[in-house]
This record gives sequence, structure tokens and C-alpha cells, in this order.
Amino acid sequence: MQARLDLDGETVRKRIHRFNAEGLDALKDRYRSGRRPTYTPEQTATVIATALTKPQTLGLPFAAWTLDRLAAYLHERKAIAMQRSRIDEILLHEGLRWCKHETWFGERVDPEFAEKRGRLKRSTWRLLRAVV
Repeated sequence: MQARLDLDGETVRKRIHRFNAEGLDALKDRYRSGRRPTYTPEQTATVIATALTKPQTLGLPFAAWTLDRLAAYLHERKAIAMQRSRIDEILLHEGLRWCKHETWFGERVDPEFAEKRGRLKRSTWRLLRAVV
């Protein structure tokens, strides 16, 4: 049994004695020494809930979160100073992954894009004709 569970004999005997003395409750995890969690479950839940909320519904001027934006928002508005790497760990642990956003501009994103862009250069027109 100890070889299948990769435990040494002393650990197995200790668990058996504990089970005989306490029953099924002895199999539950017990307090372990070590560093306590840095963030409370409430703070972790706030991180997850914020990441699942569209930024525009919170009055923010962008359509999607980045780790930097999320970290800044949590620090400024929720008083949770958390590094981006820790935010990423929390979200990955919840099964959430960042989507890769398209890096193009155009009328679909900004209806006034063409007006803001101005006239195209001649070299750009030649490139566009070569692609089409």
C-alpha cells in the first residue's frame, strides 16, 4: 500500500493509528504550518468577479481587460494591491484564460476611424492594390 501511494511506512502507520482513534474525521486535512494565504477568499472572489465583468459596465473607457488594467482597477477602486502574475494565477486556477485580441483598426472598431486617419499615402494605395 505504501508503495502505491508513495508514502513511507511511518506516515502510513500514523494515519492508521489516527483513523483507529478518531474514525473518518481523522482522514480530513488538518492545519498545516507554513505561510498563511496572502489574500482573503473575498479578495480572490472580487478579482474573479471583476475579470468577468465588462469594463464598460464599470464606466471604463475600454472594451476588454488586460492584466495591467485589471491590476490597476483593483488597486485604485477596490484597494487590492495584487501583482499581475498573482491575478493570472487566480484566473487560471478558476479555468479562465486570456483571449488574444485582434490588433487591427478600422471602421468596425471606430466609426470615425477614416476621418481621424486622414488621407492615405500613395505608397499605401500601391500596397493595398497588391494585396487585393
